[in-house]
Amino acid sequence: MVCNVVHAAPVSSAVQAGNEAAPVIAVFGDSLSAAYGMEISQSWPSLLQQRLIQNGYTYHVFNSSITGETTQGGLTRLQRVLDQQKPDIVILELGGNDGLRGLPIETTRNNLSSMIEQSQAAGAAVILAEMRIPPNYGRSYTEKFNETYTLLTEQYGVSLLPFLLEEIFLEEGLMQADGIHPTAEAQPAILEQVWLVLQPLLTRQDAVIN
Repeated sequence: MVCNVVHAAPVSSAVQAGNEAAPVIAVFGDSLSAAYGMEISQSWPSLLQQRLIQNGYTYHVFNSSITGETTQGGLTRLQRVLDQQKPDIVILELGGNDGLRGLPIETTRNNLSSMIEQSQAAGAAVILAEMRIPPNYGRSYTEKFNETYTLLTEQYGVSLLPFLLEEIFLEEGLMQADGIHPTAEAQPAILEQVWLVLQPLLTRQDAVIN
């Protein structure tokens, strides 16, 4: 139900609103955000860009998600993106591959902590996307992994985005054949989850609402 560590080909795209001076929303994720198994235009970050434009917002979405990404990989890449894109908002959707690989939870937590701290130091608001792993990793590991995201949002005062697949992974037609990745048809539902958390962070001065 999380991302597949087998497919590690990078998928990274910048979807822009055509204004280089526009405020930026940077998405740092894995295959759940990297248009895995679909056209880039069908992915929720691309749909988010469309939603922003339709609502008169001048933000553009910079999607720096890579299939198979871990928190260590994201941490390695983050500062460069912060320096180059200077995002106003950072959405961190990482950790699933850490859990599927059974990496130490402390390592995942420390990497996410560093990413949050770097983003906040750069002046960005942070949304941390909750991740979940199957129960077959053992009750202790699974519970500690799952609670990591709540603890981090409380520690740093960032917004928590509920697990993107929570409402769709049992719905027919919304998961790919592997049972791990959402389909293109599921992306609008994922967008709605993201929008509920993101919209309150969008500054009104950066929007022209009819």
